[in-house]
Amino acid sequence: MKTRDVVIFSGKRFKVPQGIQRIDHRATHGWQLRYGGTKLFSDGTTDGSGAAASLKAATEELLKRIAKLPAPSRLQRKPSENKTTDLPVGISGPIVRQRPGAKVRECNLSVSLPRYGMVPRRSTIYIGNENTYTVQRFEDALARAIKLREDAEATYRRDATRAKRADAQRLADKQRPRRSA
Repeated sequence: MKTRDVVIFSGKRFKVPQGIQRIDHRATHGWQLRYGGTKLFSDGTTDGSGAAASLKAATEELLKRIAKLPAPSRLQRKPSENKTTDLPVGISGPIVRQRPGAKVRECNLSVSLPRYGMVPRRSTIYIGNENTYTVQRFEDALARAIKLREDAEATYRRDATRAKRADAQRLADKQRPRRSA
């Protein structure tokens, strides 16, 4: 899990995991957890002496939340406002083109398939050519495209959650005190 160095107002330096922010404002001093909602872990002191204990509590709560909640997804939820069709997110078309040497044009839908940690893949769903295109074939192709996109999104979310939990486990392992033999 990514961490960063944070120096608080008292000059103390902390390694803070992603998802936890420092709040120092007037009478409020503490660590705010921002994962699956927000929660403030107050230092309980105005001089910053309770910062280490409150960071530890915030980190423990972060690890608990990561263990039970799905990872936040950065996938687009709704189509862009400037999209000119009513197709769902990640589906474009119908795309009409004529391949070199072909006598008739063909029609396809293009589907963007997100992959966690990798470049999205693009898949083409064939609808028909000028002679075979029908509304029913379009609707069947659209149903296949939607299913393909939903499956890819589910896989993306599953992989993102697994990666987040593996990162959290590494962070938890680092924080455990080591016993000397």
